[in-house]
Amino acid sequence: MTYLDAIVEAQREEMARDDKVFLMGLDVSWNINGTAGNKNGVLSEEFGLERVRDAPISENSYLGAGAGAAMVGMRPIIEIEIAPFIYVAMDQLVSIISKSTYIYGGQTSLPITIRMPMMYNVGNAAQHSDRPMSTLATLPGLKIIAPSTPKDMYGLLRTAIQTNDPVVVFEDFSRTAVKGEVPDAEEDFTIPLGKADIKRQGSDVTVVTIAGTLREAEVAADHLSQDGIEAEIVDPRSIFPLDLDAILASVAKTGKVVVVDPSHDFSSIASHIAAEIALEAFWDLEAPIQRVTTPHTHIPYAQTMEKPLYPNAERIVAAVYKTME
Repeated sequence: MTYLDAIVEAQREEMARDDKVFLMGLDVSWNINGTAGNKNGVLSEEFGLERVRDAPISENSYLGAGAGAAMVGMRPIIEIEIAPFIYVAMDQLVSIISKSTYIYGGQTSLPITIRMPMMYNVGNAAQHSDRPMSTLATLPGLKIIAPSTPKDMYGLLRTAIQTNDPVVVFEDFSRTAVKGEVPDAEEDFTIPLGKADIKRQGSDVTVVTIAGTLREAEVAADHLSQDGIEAEIVDPRSIFPLDLDAILASVAKTGKVVVVDPSHDFSSIASHIAAEIALEAFWDLEAPIQRVTTPHTHIPYAQTMEKPLYPNAERIVAAVYKTME
C-alpha cells in the first residue's frame, strides 16, 4: 500500500482495537484527499463523526482539547493539517503537552499522538514549507518519529497511538505515493520507538537519512555502487528516542559518515547526530563528518529556486566523495 494509505490503516486498526482512540483535526471527516492529502474521510464512514471529529480553524484550541481528553483517559490522534501550523499551538504543545506528566508528578499521562504532514518542495513558499523536526526535538517530554516507508509508518504510528506519552509524527509528503509491503492487520504488527533500520547494507560509507531523504540517498547509493563505493543507509526512523547505537555500529564498520536531513542546517537533527558521532566514535572516523541539509534560509515560492535547496542525490554523492579525499 502507499505511505498515505498506511497512515489510514494504522489509525483504523487502533480505532478498532481501542474505543478510546479518536481522530480530530481540520476536515478529517471529508472523504476526499483534502488540502494535506489526508484520506481520513474513509474512517468517518466506519467509525462515525464522534470519533472522526472536524475541528475549527484553531490549532491552539483543538490541540488543547486533545490534551485535556488525553488527561482523562482518551487516546486522541490530532492532525495538524500542515506541520508549520503547529506554531500557533506552541503554548499547548510546549507548556502543557510536553510538561504535564512532569509538573504533576506523574499523576497524569498524555497518550496523545500529533500528526504533522510536512509539505515541502511543492511550491508552498516560506510559511507552509517548514520541516520543524529539530525545533520540536529541543522539547523534553515529546517522543518524535519520522517514518520514511509505508511499513515504517504503519508500524510506528500504531506504536505511537498505543504509547502513554505524547508522540509527534512527522509525515513526509514527498513519500505519500510511495508503495511498499505492509503486514496484514492480523499480525498485530508494530515497530518500537527508538529502533533504527538498515535500509541498505554497505561497507565503505555510512549514510544516515532523516525522513524523506531516504529516496535521494538510495539514488545516490546506486550511483556510488557503479564506482565501487558501497554505502550503508541507516534510517533512525525515530528522532527521539534516537537509536545512536545503530548509527555508531555502522560508523565503526565504515569509518566514514554522511548525515542527510531536510531540516535547515543550523541546529538540525543532522547537527546533533554529527556531534554525537564525533563524541562517541571519534577514533572510528577516517574522515570528517559530512552533512547534507537545507540552507539556513526561508523557502522561496518559485520551485526552480526551492528545489535545489533540499538534499538531493547529487549533493549526497558529492559529500560521500569528500569523505574519500
